[in-house]
Amino acid sequence: MQNRYFQEYLESQKWEVVRKEYHEYLTYRGLLDSYVYVLKGGVIKTSVILKDGREFNLAYVRPGEIISIINDETSNRTPAPFNIRVESEEAFLYRVNRVEFWRDVNRNLKLQSYVKNYYRENQQAYMYKLQTMLMNGKKGALCAVLCELAELFGVASNEKILIDFPITNEDIAGFCGISSRNSVNRMMRELREADIIEINNRKIVIKDLVYLKSRVAE
Repeated sequence: MQNRYFQEYLESQKWEVVRKEYHEYLTYRGLLDSYVYVLKGGVIKTSVILKDGREFNLAYVRPGEIISIINDETSNRTPAPFNIRVESEEAFLYRVNRVEFWRDVNRNLKLQSYVKNYYRENQQAYMYKLQTMLMNGKKGALCAVLCELAELFGVASNEKILIDFPITNEDIAGFCGISSRNSVNRMMRELREADIIEINNRKIVIKDLVYLKSRVAE
């Protein structure tokens, strides 16, 4: 219900819609920006670059979600909290003036409720991600990421779940906090040999979701 109201708000304001192509960056961590971005279509990934040059992936963003954190109601420009990159062939985003958006939020109780839920849900998601990384080894972290991908992109068919989005082992390593892609390659091979997953047309198919969930300490 709230998502539908937020979508109606975006369309009624006639905010500019920008198009970005595959692997094009919307912004980089620390760059000043005057806008709040909301994904209209496509898939976006948020990440940060560590001091040693490795990329730590935070989340995939789905249509209808606010991409950039929208704290600080008064500043015209604020630093981006992370890198934002297009992962689908193309993506379309509402580009919303951040000061005008906050003005509307402060006047509209439904928008206030949506923003509060946005913060709460994102905080819960990041806390869960931190928890799974701290409480699990590499294998458990990998299983947690596969479960999350199944929830985001999963299509159920014949007691299997197709992760209907092309994801590389390098990206998976970035989500797990694993420095070596070879470690992910080895663990994915072990899961295939154990008949837990399979690869079909370069996409992951989960054959035993119960097993994956059982390996995640919560």
